[in-house]
Amino acid sequence: MQTAEGEVGLDRDEAQLATTAVALRAGGMEAPDTSGVDEAVLQQLADGPSEDAGPTLSCRGSAASDLQEQQAGVNGLTPRAEQLRETMTKVFGDQSLGGFAPGGIDQGHGADSTHYDGRAIDIFFRPVTEENRREGWILAHWLVAHAEELDIQYVIFDDRFWSVHSSRGQWQNYDAPEPGNEILRHLDHVHVDVLGGSPN
Repeated sequence: MQTAEGEVGLDRDEAQLATTAVALRAGGMEAPDTSGVDEAVLQQLADGPSEDAGPTLSCRGSAASDLQEQQAGVNGLTPRAEQLRETMTKVFGDQSLGGFAPGGIDQGHGADSTHYDGRAIDIFFRPVTEENRREGWILAHWLVAHAEELDIQYVIFDDRFWSVHSSRGQWQNYDAPEPGNEILRHLDHVHVDVLGGSPN
């Protein structure tokens, strides 16, 4: 975790506790006890990145190798993606979601998009403002901290992406196909998708 006071190391439990506490406080809800977490970490997560500093929390992930392939259910999401949606809702409340629909979707995204498999959710923070950007990063950091338990594969937001397949767990620059398009740059929404698994 990069803070104004320097780098602070967190284990996964601490990262999950910190990101959940910040998310709940931002939503005006009661947060768990964070007395064991460096206050600079909580402050940085709450304040979000300054200017174009980008993400401040990175986590190494490990992709489960024994997951079975899943089909989308009636709401257009696979069971893993639906579990992710339900868990997000418990922490963040109702959000502006898209990228899936009952019966599935077959257009509006790139050719190999995980949206078409029912494995991806877009969480919108519109219009593009500094406040919405801060709220988007609170969610993006929470997703990365919880990636292992929720079988998250990718998180994309604000010209950056995180992948469970990256050995270092660092955020990387995201090169949008149309640099002038704020939607394709994921400036107005956080994209998250879950692992697909393998056929039986």
